[in-house]
Amino acid sequence: MKHESDDADFADFAGARWGRLLRIAFMLTGDFHEAEDLVQVTLIKVCDHWRRIPDGEVDLYVRRALINNYRSRLRKRRVVQFLTSLVPERPDSGHTETVEHRIALAQALNSLSSRQRAAVILRYWDDMSEQQTAEILGCSPNTVKVHTRRALAALRTHPALATYAPILTGETR
Repeated sequence: MKHESDDADFADFAGARWGRLLRIAFMLTGDFHEAEDLVQVTLIKVCDHWRRIPDGEVDLYVRRALINNYRSRLRKRRVVQFLTSLVPERPDSGHTETVEHRIALAQALNSLSSRQRAAVILRYWDDMSEQQTAEILGCSPNTVKVHTRRALAALRTHPALATYAPILTGETR
């Protein structure tokens, strides 16, 4: 039987993490509305198990559920992926990222497999360790390294990112 305090705890958690989960989901799906659906479905499923999730593992559990729901949707082919250049957060006022940069990155991310994309997003955008990423993806840290290495190699050679090759490879002109 659920207690009111459990419901309040879950509501507080969901409210506090909504924006971050939405940005992760957007980077995975490339569609703002699909990202919202993905986060909502994930939080509904997490709510059903809220009392059984250990306190120290809530963030890990929710990210794992988000990635699993994303991958499940791809397997079921209910979703057509179309990554766009719109990001659901505004850059800092000093940030000079252009629309062309976002379009190029979205095209390149779209070319990756779902596991590669998830590994890159969790490792470099969500700033997670290899171990944390492995726990979320349900694989070993070495598998995360392989997915990340292959994804970065694909991104370095992707035509949409050709103008950024010196930045990605560390070369100087």
